Amino acid sequence: MSASGGNKAIVAAFLANMGIALAKFVAWALSGSASMLAEAIHSVADAGNQLLLMLGGRKARREADRAHPFGYGRERYVYAFVVSIILFSVGGLFAIYEGVEKLTNPHELDKTWWWLPLVVLVVAIGLESFSLSTAVRESNLVREKGQSWVSFVRRSKAPELPVVLLEDVGALTGLTFALLGVGLTLITGNPVFDALGTVMIGVLLVLIAIVLGVETKSLLVGEGATQADHDRIVDAINAGDEIEKIIHMKTLYLGPDELMVAAKIALTADKPLREVADDINAIEARIREAVPVARIVYIEPDVYRPAIDPEPPTDVFVLKSSD
Repeated sequence: MSASGGNKAIVAAFLANMGIALAKFVAWALSGSASMLAEAIHSVADAGNQLLLMLGGRKARREADRAHPFGYGRERYVYAFVVSIILFSVGGLFAIYEGVEKLTNPHELDKTWWWLPLVVLVVAIGLESFSLSTAVRESNLVREKGQSWVSFVRRSKAPELPVVLLEDVGALTGLTFALLGVGLTLITGNPVFDALGTVMIGVLLVLIAIVLGVETKSLLVGEGATQADHDRIVDAINAGDEIEKIIHMKTLYLGPDELMVAAKIALTADKPLREVADDINAIEARIREAVPVARIVYIEPDVYRPAIDPEPPTDVFVLKSSD
């Protein structure tokens, strides 16, 4: 579900960025606008990022083997993290460098082609809006009801849609900065505004890259089930009369569409082995029905042994003062 939606958004963003990048390079070459060069590099970086996301999705579909018994699902996280690094370095830092260079060595826009950057920016805003609307539409198919967009970007286990959403929002904001910088330069004749627009684009890309890097790093390290899915799993385990209680449970996403659940449950001590096996199979079936992405489930039966002595009071561990 998340993979197919992510692919549609990625393809839409890739096609938009390739066309936009070509138009921006032409506009930069003819007008000499620093903002157009920064935006052209931004679009090239975005297009390359979309190729990396598609490559990561393809590699993640490989079958599990002896070296990787849980499969290659996390390949998608690796490539999403690489995307954040590229966006930070190639996109953000280059734009900041170009803007600072134009601030120290102002360069006037070509008077013959002064109108071209404005036309390209307006067209680019239209294409990026199409890409963003595609990403929003696909995200709404997997976004939980009532979930905010900030929460969706932070909590989504499939990295493609949040990456494309942030890229598109950043691209539209960057285009606005570029349009503002070029427009003020044309109105005032002062090329400093064009350079300032370039610096603002670079700072924006660096901030987006940092957000992406932090979120994808968390996925790489390993995240558990969302609170909603965690509660569904607990309810599924407790739905039957097989167990006395859940002793402890841990979850881990092995990939965007594959959750591992490991739980130790307390059964009655006198149950025969055949009944224990049947109980575990029933619990696993309920878990997978409640949370379909819980594809790998390990249930460990045990006997619950409550503490014989009451827990000591808190002040036992406190060193009292002499007064």
